[in-house]
Amino acid sequence: MTGTEWATAVLLVVLGYLVGSLSPSVFLGKALKGIDLRKHGSGNAGTTNAFRVLGVRIGVAVLFADILKGVVPVLAARFLAGPVVVVIVAFATVLGHNYSFFLGGRGGKGVATGAGAVLAMMPVIGGYLFAVFAVLVLSVRIVSVASVTCTVLFPILAYVFHEPLPYLVASCVMSGVVLWAHRKNLIRLVRGQEARFDFPWRKHK
Repeated sequence: MTGTEWATAVLLVVLGYLVGSLSPSVFLGKALKGIDLRKHGSGNAGTTNAFRVLGVRIGVAVLFADILKGVVPVLAARFLAGPVVVVIVAFATVLGHNYSFFLGGRGGKGVATGAGAVLAMMPVIGGYLFAVFAVLVLSVRIVSVASVTCTVLFPILAYVFHEPLPYLVASCVMSGVVLWAHRKNLIRLVRGQEARFDFPWRKHK
């Protein structure tokens, strides 16, 4: 790599982390509801807690914003650099979401941002994972079940679809980060204590 290519790679990784560190859930909660999401619900600055505490409309906005945090930096890296840099940028966005620079090292669990990064890196696999996630959320109504299942499936699908080695390694590392962020959810699932998600139409009924 030339000096320019190194500088571009470093800039892309730093920007990926900083973009990942942006927290639409905390920003929208304070701006629209006067609520610091970190002090309500599960205390997590992620999409699921935004739905529970801030409502469906803001939750949807947070979901799309968190996905875009993964999509935009990775697409930029694909356009400007090689696959190894793309992988590092994807990992940096998830790391930024989970350990936000702007939230003092706290954040979400990386599912939506990781999904955005996967869509930008491996669109077909991302589509399969989105479908599995939607089916599980609608049927089981436990978001962590859908998140953990898709996280485990990610590296398996990357292997089945013969993705390049850097992408396969990235799928394993990113899955490990997301699973670690869900360690408390896994304990609650084993104990049968994980909360189910109530959809607005079920409440209406």
